[in-house]
Amino acid sequence: MLTSKTFLKKTKRGNILKIVREHYLRDDIGCGSRICKKCAIINENAILDDKLSSSISKAYVNPHYLIVDTNVVLHQIDVLEEDVLINVIILQTVLEEVKHRSTSIYKRLNDIINNPNRKFYVFVNEHHKDTYIEREPGETANNRNDRAIRVAAKWYDEHLFENQRNISLKKVIRIVLLTGDTDNKEKATQDGIFAASVEDYIYCLKDSKGIEDKLSKQEISYNEDSKEIFPCHLTPVQIHEGIKTGKLLHGSFQASKENFLEGQVNVEGYEKSILIQGYIELNRAVHGDIVALELLPEEQWSAPSEIVLQDDEVDNEEQIVESEIIKPKTVKEKTPTGKIVGIIRRKWRQYCGILQDNILQNSTRHIFVPAEKTIPKIRIETRQAATLIQQRIIVAIDSWSRYSRYPSGHFVRALGKIGDKETENEVLLLEHDVPHSRFSDKVLSYLPKLPWIISDEKVLNNINMFMNCLKQIAKRTDLRHINVCSVDPPGCTDIDDALHCNLLSNGNYEVGVHIADVSHFIKSGTALDEEAALRATTVYLLDKRIDMVPELLSSNLCSLKANEDRFAFSCIWEVTSHAEIVQINFCKSIIRSRAALTYEEAQLIIDDKKQTTVLAESLRNLNNLAKILKKKRIENGALVLASPEIRFYLDSETHDPIEVQAKQIRETNSMVEEFMLLANISVAEKIYEEFPEYAILRRHPCPPPSNFEPLIKAANYLGFEMDTSSNKNLARSLDAAQKKDNPYFNTILRILATRCMLQAVYFNSGMVTKDDFYHYGLAASIYTHFTSPIRRYADILVHRLLAACINADPTYPELLNKKKMNDICHNLNYRNRMAQYAGRASVALHTHMFFREKVQDEEGYILFVRKNALQILIPKYGLEGTLYLAPVKGGEQYVNFIYNEENHTQSYKEIVFHTFDPVIVQLSLDSSNIQHEKLIFKLVKPYIHNFSVPSVKQDTEKSQSNLNLSASEKRKEGDAFSFKSSSKKKKKMSKQ
Repeated sequence: MLTSKTFLKKTKRGNILKIVREHYLRDDIGCGSRICKKCAIINENAILDDKLSSSISKAYVNPHYLIVDTNVVLHQIDVLEEDVLINVIILQTVLEEVKHRSTSIYKRLNDIINNPNRKFYVFVNEHHKDTYIEREPGETANNRNDRAIRVAAKWYDEHLFENQRNISLKKVIRIVLLTGDTDNKEKATQDGIFAASVEDYIYCLKDSKGIEDKLSKQEISYNEDSKEIFPCHLTPVQIHEGIKTGKLLHGSFQASKENFLEGQVNVEGYEKSILIQGYIELNRAVHGDIVALELLPEEQWSAPSEIVLQDDEVDNEEQIVESEIIKPKTVKEKTPTGKIVGIIRRKWRQYCGILQDNILQNSTRHIFVPAEKTIPKIRIETRQAATLIQQRIIVAIDSWSRYSRYPSGHFVRALGKIGDKETENEVLLLEHDVPHSRFSDKVLSYLPKLPWIISDEKVLNNINMFMNCLKQIAKRTDLRHINVCSVDPPGCTDIDDALHCNLLSNGNYEVGVHIADVSHFIKSGTALDEEAALRATTVYLLDKRIDMVPELLSSNLCSLKANEDRFAFSCIWEVTSHAEIVQINFCKSIIRSRAALTYEEAQLIIDDKKQTTVLAESLRNLNNLAKILKKKRIENGALVLASPEIRFYLDSETHDPIEVQAKQIRETNSMVEEFMLLANISVAEKIYEEFPEYAILRRHPCPPPSNFEPLIKAANYLGFEMDTSSNKNLARSLDAAQKKDNPYFNTILRILATRCMLQAVYFNSGMVTKDDFYHYGLAASIYTHFTSPIRRYADILVHRLLAACINADPTYPELLNKKKMNDICHNLNYRNRMAQYAGRASVALHTHMFFREKVQDEEGYILFVRKNALQILIPKYGLEGTLYLAPVKGGEQYVNFIYNEENHTQSYKEIVFHTFDPVIVQLSLDSSNIQHEKLIFKLVKPYIHNFSVPSVKQDTEKSQSNLNLSASEKRKEGDAFSFKSSSKKKKKMSKQ
């Protein structure tokens, strides 16, 4: 059946345009219930039960199916995920609205629908002849959809009743509409439909199983006498008008990790972020929200606070005097400062953390403390506090009233016991929004079937496999005769790249970079491709790896293992002995790696002159050419930066850290890096040449001059001048800054320089001007990522573009959709950033585990001097931590340090602390805060009376001396038993 609607539209030229819209209606769409005889023929996939023994609700006598509206799905998805709710009808109207308004909730709803045990049935009401309705004149789209839901619910109720005429009225299966809209509920009731709010329905369940804790409370009423804490947010119309007229700015709010009374908003067109200080000015913004803000008059501008808050201060934030924390006493370098006046888009998600102890017994109201310091505490209601108080839990924010100091939320689920390693890893992944659930069956269905073999010699007995093998080989350049090898970190199983180098008859070299051809297995538009695009990157934790693609690909079929035939994408250059490129060739290939080496193994082969094999000579030539390439890059302005990195050695059974040390960088690390960089640049040039509007590239923006201020000040103190006018001048300045008496000085300087940099990002070439393509850190005019497709989705896109360039594969339509590629690039940048943060958090977690029950003295250097603390770097472990220069507020003040804002120094009497100064600190783990274990840094040297602590060595010697004295005294008293006991203790201590 076809229905059509005709309407007239006036064009800009004044002409009248007649538009006809057609809508197809069907009478063969089943209701999905097994009880329905009328739909028996077309109800092949009926999943709704035909027999419900009794009602699960105390409020409804009849057994029933549920229909939910859009608001219920959007706001109560945590409740819908509970197994107690089954036999639910999801209308097409609702499904499409949810898809339009929230991708994440749409995905969660589909997961429920695809679970056969939940019996969620999708009814296509928009194409059913009895449930489709037209939008009436003057009716809003939202009101039309609400009416469509009521019409479908009414039809279902009557349709089912027709099939149950001979059944007792109390046993007739009815329809209950769950709605989050009071007006919709009243209209449904007037139409004779059973309707209820989710709250009312859940509270009437016979077996709620704590499900009421998961109810999202969108509106909380407050008394008229309630004190208003925050100003009202502007309405969307007011915000739009303010931005349009230039009175308001907008951007992403980033809360400070060191000071909960402070944050910043990144506004396009402003060199510096807009500073926000104070509870009122923050005005209920949560980290990540897109906010509207008003810039304050310049005389009210301030500067970021120099104070670092300790955890116990944050836990007692109500007692903190705001003026003491957020306002520097003297503001010399003001920065643009504003206040938040409205929220454009919330970025709320689910948060991990713990419940705060409640002094009121049997109270249902509790304070949740998030693990992430940028997130405020959240008020929740739960009747399970006694069980949850020792567990890590997940909570979601529902609302934040201007009458409440904290937002309100609801309990989602418990993760496990606090301190349990698996629980802490789960928290780490959730807090950094890392997709880590198992790959779905639909995704896995797109993997190749095993056995999967390339070599034609092994498949002669299988004619289909043999013919497929011949087709694949015919399309590719066979490079299995070349001595290719890979060089990676120890334990690497996802080997994306391999190298070779041959001396040519003309004296030049043939150098090849061979990259795993992941795009051969992941076709555009498949569920496997969509999952890889969502995950965007493999996330490396210290004790596990969260793969972007299933393990069959990442560690097996795509991984360039030794002595295995593999499909590759090869970039092959002819270069002179001076590393000058003569020509480049790109091809899809088949390779057979001769060896999978670690950096150390490759270095040993290069250094051992007795080894003269083809592989050894290849590695030496690659190493020599890499040195030339690196020298050229640095001469062009490429930066050699540094960051503290450590390597943990884990127990093979428990995976607990047993040893930690700073990572060693060898020549072979640089060798691999140089050829990967060369391949990425060469591929970037090729895809941009062929697809100037659609190339996926990577750029590194030049930092604004203000970013370099801490670096310049720190270097000036020791008499070194940092020229930051260009990357080339900065590189020269860093090279020149050397101190013979401090060999680690230059490394610290480069670490500080790294902190000044902006984030490198992926982008679509058609969305950015060519002048902005530049990669500041690499001094490259154009750059991309091609060399790690097993662990980066960006590389897969680049492979597809390059394959189209050389006619190895057809061009995918999606690759030429600038808007879609731009959206993908945004996700790539976000996931890449979160993966980096997750990796750092994993290092911090294992560092805490390593230092548990340990107290050690270590040499360190001052990285930053703050108003109340020193940031210390420990080179041995690559650790960074905070040494607070005063006890917690309210404690006894032992010494009065004087902070010099001009020179960024801290002093006490004749002792002055500057950036780069060496110190000796004592490291120990403070586990008093179960939410945030932290490394405690205490000063050992230079010694300050009543502030510094004795070294561990001194403490040990003192205890040994006391032990010997005690034994001597007891021997004089003739207490032989006590003497023997003391001797045993002494031996035990010496063993420890």
